[in-house]
Amino acid sequence: MRRITAILCAAGLAGILATGCNSDTKTYSDAEYVMFADTMSTNMVFPDEAYFQVPVTSTVACDYDRTFGVEVIDQGSTAIEGYHYRLKSNTITIKAGERTANVEVAGYYDHISDTDSLGFKLKLVVPDQILWTNLYPDSDLTKVVLYKGCNYDLDAFSGWCVVTSLLLYDYPSALDTNYQRLIFTEKHPTEPNTIILHDFLYDGYDVTMRLTDDDPADPTIEMDEDQVLSDEQTVFGQINADDRILGTVSPYYDSYYNTCQKYASLWLYVYLKNVGTMVGTVGHFYNVLEWVSLEEAVRLKTEEGMSGARDPRLDPDYPGNSAQ
Repeated sequence: MRRITAILCAAGLAGILATGCNSDTKTYSDAEYVMFADTMSTNMVFPDEAYFQVPVTSTVACDYDRTFGVEVIDQGSTAIEGYHYRLKSNTITIKAGERTANVEVAGYYDHISDTDSLGFKLKLVVPDQILWTNLYPDSDLTKVVLYKGCNYDLDAFSGWCVVTSLLLYDYPSALDTNYQRLIFTEKHPTEPNTIILHDFLYDGYDVTMRLTDDDPADPTIEMDEDQVLSDEQTVFGQINADDRILGTVSPYYDSYYNTCQKYASLWLYVYLKNVGTMVGTVGHFYNVLEWVSLEEAVRLKTEEGMSGARDPRLDPDYPGNSAQ
């Protein structure tokens, strides 16, 4: 997404913006433009149907209130107004002395499926002379995306999990060339909000990750640094550092989880050290973790021969196994 609001900080506009608007004449300054703050707004919808905000910004503060209309563009929308969502009002007001206002939107939680990603467009109804069309032709438009947010539940991320990894694709084990594997995960016995990924990418190497619960709308993943993913010999066929491939969450890409759909999107930063000193970066690798039922895990293991988890519980004849 390109951030339109960044233009407001340009030093070249500082003197012009200070002129503001004149309440006596109600005329538009050459520097006055009104637009959506971003080209896209992505939002989780929770059971309380609280309003989320789509920000609108102006390049100047006026000494009077400014009210503008807001329209829903039906064409190309996958969300239905009145069924999936509602606007609190079809107008927004930028108060005197201020430069921002918000379109308030509420989603209907019960009408959104766990796997839905719904979208619609909003259009600002403003005079042509305050549209910044020469620089941002579509600054009066924004796309609003909404999807279901489920309550935090660490138990949803315990059990059998399918890992699809670009690290495995680029650097397969000498013993296993598959880039998908079946693993077992469980809650950490002492660390809060933390799960253990047994044999995560390579056999014999467990890692941990924390699923934060500070902000339900920002379900991010954190990892301790210097977690051992494998030995170098098994993966590279040679030793370049201290024979340990290390990893943590990438600082450059977002890693997050989805409780409704029981999956995690994890970007790994992979690197090498020697006696604590950085030797080099292997890269940043995308991984998808999808939790599945015991029945599906048994099927993947027995019928499709998915690698990973050598666990007797995946045997259809295992006592008490409901998948038999």
